Amino acid sequence: MALENENRLETRVGNVTLHGKPHSLSALFVVLLRVVMGGMILFAGLGKYAFVPGGDAFNAAGYLGNVDAASPVSGLYGAMAANAALMDVVNVIIPLTQVLIGVALIVGGLVRLAALGGALQMFAFYLGGMEGQWLAAFDSTLIYAIVFLTLGALAAGRILGADAYIEQLNVGGEPLVERFPKLRYILG
Repeated sequence: MALENENRLETRVGNVTLHGKPHSLSALFVVLLRVVMGGMILFAGLGKYAFVPGGDAFNAAGYLGNVDAASPVSGLYGAMAANAALMDVVNVIIPLTQVLIGVALIVGGLVRLAALGGALQMFAFYLGGMEGQWLAAFDSTLIYAIVFLTLGALAAGRILGADAYIEQLNVGGEPLVERFPKLRYILG
């Protein structure tokens, strides 16, 4: 016996109500998108480690020091590239966070936190890649940032993901997210 639920998407933005009815395959494609985006950023992070076959030691100084002057962050990124101590930190943080974001998305745990981290990283790359050409405004890194935010908004970890289980862990006789409601902002 198959059960069917009426699924709806609805939100208000100002005085406008946005609503729609998702297809019955939407949940499957949310999971596929989450796993593919997780794999994409996981392997981007792994490729920045020299000990991984095919990987190269990551050094952000070359990228940060060569940002086009038309970019609004060229001065900031150039100053970052000139600071050796900061580069030592950045060269660890970027690949490590990419690996952690990828794993979180693939297993569906801490998805909103991972999606926010992925979006922030992609937006930083987007700003660094600006060259002043308006036709390039919709660069792939901006699209990736929006996809990451979409995964967080859809609570993609609740669909065949670890977040569905983590949220229901029994803590003091009640589900985790009822006991600690603010966790809903990082789980889902």
